[in-house]
Amino acid sequence: MNSDRKTSGHDLLKTLVDLNNIPAHVAIIMDGNGRWAKQRLMNRVRGHEQGARTVREIVTASREIGVRYLTLYAFSTENWQRSPAEVTALMYLLKNFLVSERDLMMNNQILLNAIGQIERLPDDVQIELAHTMDLTRENSGMVLNLALSYGSRDELTRMVKNIALKVRDGTVDVDSISEDLISDHLYTRHIPDPDILIRTSGEMRISNFLLWQIAYSELFITKTLWPDFNRIEFLEIIRDYQLRDRRFGRV
Repeated sequence: MNSDRKTSGHDLLKTLVDLNNIPAHVAIIMDGNGRWAKQRLMNRVRGHEQGARTVREIVTASREIGVRYLTLYAFSTENWQRSPAEVTALMYLLKNFLVSERDLMMNNQILLNAIGQIERLPDDVQIELAHTMDLTRENSGMVLNLALSYGSRDELTRMVKNIALKVRDGTVDVDSISEDLISDHLYTRHIPDPDILIRTSGEMRISNFLLWQIAYSELFITKTLWPDFNRIEFLEIIRDYQLRDRRFGRV
């Protein structure tokens, strides 16, 4: 998608986006920070820093148009395998984001939630995450859902174990296991499935993200690297979504 950066996002909001047909839940695989930095002969951390600015822009745009849930794939279980220096830098940026964006969340009535193996995060990050979540817990404008140390296969494995334990204990009957019961044992149990899954950087894969939840999500792949992704291209994707016919397997 080509984004005309001279066109105002406000004009696009008025002319291209039907505010009566906004997806309730948008999920984004934010990819391309490292390649963005490499193209500019910069350290990968600079790409992550620029990517954090894009997060702020897309969170704000989502709130403006009325998206109810925005899930961002911020750090995967596989990301722990990156170099210690890069992981440390990512944790520093995450901690800084949790502190620096509190005013934005409070001013825009954004509730912060997190899914994943939160216990694996450094203690100082867990403290700031818990504080920001507690500070914003009464906000009702939008839920910003950060996937942190998240992997969908791990999530599904935990779900199976939890249900198996309840079957063993007699609190769940095997015949009562349903799609609803499974969904209720996932990290996203209080969140509707995504209407849209966006992936930046042009990679054509899901990368272990919300495998159960995206069964009927509309997919949007853009070649734009995450640090270059912006409000205008985001609104173009919302407009494209509004033109699609979602049949959910029906004719």
